[in-house]
Amino acid sequence: MNRTLAVLLLLTATVLSGCAASSPELRPYTADETRELALEALNRRGLSFDEYHAKKAELLGTAQKNVGFDDQGQMSAEQVVQQPGRSS
Repeated sequence: MNRTLAVLLLLTATVLSGCAASSPELRPYTADETRELALEALNRRGLSFDEYHAKKAELLGTAQKNVGFDDQGQMSAEQVVQQPGRSS
């Protein structure tokens, strides 16, 4: 009985040590992986339209484009609207 118990304990220890040794090695994330993770986190934050695009421009390193709403409540992205009586 003691011999069987000792063999089972030895076998269990061997199996558990083998499982622990096969875990993947930790490595640092690449710049692309870090940027992708940051964009995924940004999508889950529930920011307003302007805040979202400002943060996304920061992450991507691009200049923020002129994106917003005009006085009529319509979307205006990089569109120059000439209003009568005003010069740009």
